[in-house]
Amino acid sequence: MAKLNLVDPYEGNILTRNLGPILSREQALAKLRLVPAVPGDMSGVPKHVRLHMLMVVRDLHLPSLEGARVLETTDLVIRQGYRYRDPAAAATWAVVSNDPLAALRPRAPAMAAVVVGHSGVGKTVAIHKAFDCYGCQVIVHETFPRLKGSHYQMVHLSVDVPASGRAVDLAANLMIAWDDAVARVLPAEVRRFAASLAKERRDGAKMMDEWRQVAVAHFLGGLHLDEVQNFFKIPSLERRRKSTAGKGGKSDANEMALELSIIEDQALKNVLTLANTWQIPLIASGTPDGVGALTKRLSNVQRFVTSGYHKMSEFLSATDPFFIAFMDTLGQFQYVVKRLPIDDELRDLVFTLTAGIQRLIVALWIAAHRVAFERKEDSLRLEDFKKAAATYLAPVAAAVAALLSKDPLRMRAYEDLMPRDDGYWVTFWTGVSSL
Repeated sequence: MAKLNLVDPYEGNILTRNLGPILSREQALAKLRLVPAVPGDMSGVPKHVRLHMLMVVRDLHLPSLEGARVLETTDLVIRQGYRYRDPAAAATWAVVSNDPLAALRPRAPAMAAVVVGHSGVGKTVAIHKAFDCYGCQVIVHETFPRLKGSHYQMVHLSVDVPASGRAVDLAANLMIAWDDAVARVLPAEVRRFAASLAKERRDGAKMMDEWRQVAVAHFLGGLHLDEVQNFFKIPSLERRRKSTAGKGGKSDANEMALELSIIEDQALKNVLTLANTWQIPLIASGTPDGVGALTKRLSNVQRFVTSGYHKMSEFLSATDPFFIAFMDTLGQFQYVVKRLPIDDELRDLVFTLTAGIQRLIVALWIAAHRVAFERKEDSLRLEDFKKAAATYLAPVAAAVAALLSKDPLRMRAYEDLMPRDDGYWVTFWTGVSSL
């Protein structure tokens, strides 16, 4: 029996050589933390300049315990996937070359994980931050086992499931993301999928197969599919509200999942095939309704949670220690001369106006400054947060109220609970940067 290397269990595998060390829990939390430089005295700094300085709060990231666990899961998924695809082994190249006998050889299926949470709680950020810990997305090897010359390795790739939910659009997203990632490291490299993307009539099955061949040949370590709810048709907000009103105060927890229908069966089959047949590890993320529908419709649910099921949560209350720590840190980023104390009154107000959703808290912080900058007095007040919520954040007020109520009947009317970045949030941030 081979002796296990107690320092590096993957020693000798070229695919893990440049991934960096395996991090402890404490090291993971430290590496995920990002706090920008705290602003100094704002006297003499024009308010229109301060507004642009303020935007650094969008970079602020205080990792939660669950965020550290997501990093651990991501690392496990990628490194274990590479353990089964060591290019020094002949069996690995049988899979790469599409040898039909390779599928008959006994082996463990690729690992997979799910990250779920309401919009704005940081599930996508947690995965991207975990990927960032590798320091690189594409690794160029000057020499590579069984190949002549250099060869590049794709450590991770993240794409959104398209709003259409169709396989052809998913394949296009994968191709574009792949070519963009390679171009950042190898600008002289020909964009591999340019010809397929340029076709007027696209074949989703052929495009997925073409992308898959490239992904396998370049040892994709982990594929992140975000917004998995897009695989399904979600009833309109109006329809959900009518259904909620007609329930007479009673709510069926499974009703929402039953209302969801698959847009295109082939798209989901392609995802399963990547993990089951081609050994590409998967990380899926999405809102509770979409993830619930996804896991209910997969023939082998355990395939999607072999490495972890992570629920990213909003802050639970104004007295949540993590919320207090987040507010104390955020409170250092005040771009006014007369600062507002970070006390229980402010924390209670911010929690009430945002339901503890991190993205909303940051948006409210910025919007409150915008309100404050309109006044002659150079200060930040509690009233600024109230006015900001009533104006800039007004479109999400009903969803926030539903989430605060913890009433399933009210929450199901806003199952994703707030608009996505491609709509309301794009307008919000564009408006901020244009001032």
